[in-house]
Amino acid sequence: MKLYRLALVALLAVGLTANFAAAQTAAPAKPEAKPAAKPAAKPAAPPITVPTTEPVNRDGARHQLINSRAIPGQVDLLFIGDSITQGWEGAGKDAWAKYFGSRKPMNAGIGGDRTQHILWRLENGNIKGITPKAAVIMIGTNNSGNNTSAEIADGVKAIVAKLRKELPEMKILLLGIFPRGANNDDARRKTVYGANEIFSKLADDKNVFYMDLGPKFLAADGTLSKEIMPDLLHLSPKGYEIWASSIDAKVGELLGEKK
Repeated sequence: MKLYRLALVALLAVGLTANFAAAQTAAPAKPEAKPAAKPAAKPAAPPITVPTTEPVNRDGARHQLINSRAIPGQVDLLFIGDSITQGWEGAGKDAWAKYFGSRKPMNAGIGGDRTQHILWRLENGNIKGITPKAAVIMIGTNNSGNNTSAEIADGVKAIVAKLRKELPEMKILLLGIFPRGANNDDARRKTVYGANEIFSKLADDKNVFYMDLGPKFLAADGTLSKEIMPDLLHLSPKGYEIWASSIDAKVGELLGEKK
């Protein structure tokens, strides 16, 4: 009987050992988890090689949003431009409401736009069906890294010509491209200043009017404060207040408002 018990214990021990070994074989240890790979950085947008006077596709959510704003009879004042114009919806929202909110305004600014993009948007719905009384245009700073002053001015001229053709009754307030960079030695500031000097001559003071607000943003020595443009390009709320108050009277005149 004692031998029987010893044999039974031995058999049980062998069985448990076999089961443990089988479990180890069936469920190997999980390898150590590796940290998730970071997504690859998006490549920088290639420079536009299309001439400044030729349209470049700008379709997208923002473009479609602007098209949805083009409601017949609901737009008297049109703002056309890049991220600085789009910024009326951000840092400039209070100044926009204060100065333009009651004037049936429409913001047609898209960040990153160049003259080529504006030309495409004007052909693809941004002004379809609307008859604004006046438009404020400020465009060209994004061209300054790839184009000369003369090329930028040609693009602005093409935009003005397109608007004059499509909306001949609309008055145009053409603004000089705002200063950028820390001071007057900034290369891109020199480029936009050169463009301003050329396209300022488009003003006939009948249908096209020109204003250069640049000095209003600068100190006497030409330096640009980060209080006005925090990144030396885009406006702060104070910067938008300067812009809005500087054109307020002229906009009222072009809209035919009674003094």
